[in-house]
Amino acid sequence: MSVITDEIRASASEVYHGDKICQEKTKVLLTEVGLPNGLLPLEDIEECGYNKDNGFVWLRQKKRKEHKFEKVGRLTRYANEVTAYVEKSKIKKLTGVKTKELMMWINLSEISVDDPPTGKITFRTPSGLFRTFPVSAFQVDEDQQLEVKEV
Repeated sequence: MSVITDEIRASASEVYHGDKICQEKTKVLLTEVGLPNGLLPLEDIEECGYNKDNGFVWLRQKKRKEHKFEKVGRLTRYANEVTAYVEKSKIKKLTGVKTKELMMWINLSEISVDDPPTGKITFRTPSGLFRTFPVSAFQVDEDQQLEVKEV
């Protein structure tokens, strides 16, 4: 069952359908709030939306996806529906994202970068555990992305 109701869609400032436009809008939003643009490497996004009034964002993809962030050696699982509230330098109340830690999948609830920037990004769980990594590990160069798509 979807968390995204018709009421939520109606209150959204922006709603987009289709993978290409949703990929683009996701990267733009992450950049606007001061987060690395490679944080949400989703595929086959069917719908995304953003409510500017309260910062609520959702992304719905066809199926869940696992992605390994090679620079930090972390495996992350994205559910077919990811929701969050975004604000400057922070994603909070995150749902649909888990990371593998000591052979267990752990929910992530918050992602933030330091303000002023220190080059570090922190991931928090609902229980208060956290890990800090370099921001550069989650940044995707646009040139790199184009090369991968062309091959």
